[in-house]
Amino acid sequence: MRNLKKKPIQLYIEPRQDHLLEVLAHKRGISKAAILRSGIDKFLKELPVEEDPAMEIVGLGSSRKGDLSEKHDKYISRYAASRKK
Repeated sequence: MRNLKKKPIQLYIEPRQDHLLEVLAHKRGISKAAILRSGIDKFLKELPVEEDPAMEIVGLGSSRKGDLSEKHDKYISRYAASRKK
């Protein structure tokens, strides 16, 4: 089976919403799905930072380095060099 770049979902919308999506899709020359994806992206970008699911990874690890965000390249290259030995 081929890999899909997009994940299919099933969504129920009101008939009025469907009609407006159809009109807008025709006017813009894009699919209704593209409009819905764009709307989801907009909604997710407007989430308050504390509600952003990506924020759950902050603080998962502890490097005990106070300057890790500024000097991450230095630490990564040092780690990579130690692995080659």
